[in-house]
Amino acid sequence: MSSAVVVEAPGRHRLVPHEPREPGPGEALVRVHAAGICGSDREVYQGNRPEGYVRYPLTPGHEWSGTVAAVGDGVPAGLAGRKVVGEGFRNCQVCDRCHAGETTLCTAGYEETGFTRPGAMAPTLTLPARLLHPLPDGADLTAAALLEPAACIAAAALKARAVPGERVAVVGTGTLGMFAVQFLKAASPAELLVVGTRDDREALSRRFGATDFRTKDRPLPDDVDVVIETAGSADAARTAAGLLRRGGRLVLTGIPAPGADGLDPTDLVVRQLEVHTVFGAPPDAWAHTVRMFGAGLLDPLPLVTHELPLAAFPDAIELVGSGDPKVGKVLLRP
Repeated sequence: MSSAVVVEAPGRHRLVPHEPREPGPGEALVRVHAAGICGSDREVYQGNRPEGYVRYPLTPGHEWSGTVAAVGDGVPAGLAGRKVVGEGFRNCQVCDRCHAGETTLCTAGYEETGFTRPGAMAPTLTLPARLLHPLPDGADLTAAALLEPAACIAAAALKARAVPGERVAVVGTGTLGMFAVQFLKAASPAELLVVGTRDDREALSRRFGATDFRTKDRPLPDDVDVVIETAGSADAARTAAGLLRRGGRLVLTGIPAPGADGLDPTDLVVRQLEVHTVFGAPPDAWAHTVRMFGAGLLDPLPLVTHELPLAAFPDAIELVGSGDPKVGKVLLRP
C-alpha cells in the first residue's frame, strides 16, 4: 500500500497508509508527480509557522505537479488525463476580495493546501477542480512542480509593471530570485541587475538573463526603475529601496522575522517610491505563470538539485535548512 507524510505535531511525523479520496462534485483527483519543499514546510515541521497558518495533523505539500486521474460531477470530463498544477488558497469565491480577484486576501479566513488542508506529499491529492491549471501535453512535470513559487513571483512581476527599456533589478538569489530574473527578462529590460550575497549565483543569474551581478557589499546604483525583492530580510528590503530612482517601483515578496526594522518612511515619501507587497499568488498570477512556462520563457529545471522519495521527508527538511550552497530546490517523489 502507498504511503503519505503526516506531520502530527511540531517535530513529529510518520508515514501513513494512503487511500485516494474519490472526488466529490466539483473536485478532481490528481496523481502527484512531485512535491517541492520550501522554507514554509520547514516552519510547519519545526512548529514556528504563525498561529492560524497551520493545522495539525497535516500532510504538507503546497508546491506540486501531477496528472488528473478522475473528476467528480460538474467537472468537464476532458480534464481527466491532463497534466496540471494547482492554486493553494481555498478561497470562498463570494467575498468582495474574491470577486476582485484577490483570492489570497479572502475575508472568510485562511485556508491553503498543505497548511490547513491535506497537501501533496502523498501519492494523490483531491481538491476543487476550479483551482487547477492545465499544462501543455508535453510539459515536464518535474519542472512544473516549481510553478507555485514561480506564481508568487508572477504576482510581483504583474505589480511591478516593468515595460521594455526600463532598468530593473532583483535582490535575492534563491529560487524566488531566479524566477524574478526570468519574469523581468521577459519584459525586455535595458539592464537587469541581480544583487545577492553569494558570488556563486552569478553564473545562474546570467543564464536566466541578468546583465549585471553584484554582491551587496559592492557599489550599487541608485537609478533603477523597478526592483523585486525576494530575500526575505529587512536588510534586503532596504538594499532594494536604495537601488531605486526617485519615483521608482518596489515589490517586496520576502517575509522577514517578526519585529524587523522596516523601510524608512521619510525616505519613501521624499523619494516618492511606489511600494507593493505580495502574499501568495492569485489566479491571474497563476495564469500568467502557466502561459510563460508553456511558451518556454520559464526554465525551472536548473533550480532542482535533489529528488528524494517520500520516506526521506526528514532528510529533505534538513537539506532545505542546511545552508549548503549546493542545495537548491528539493523535490519529493511519491
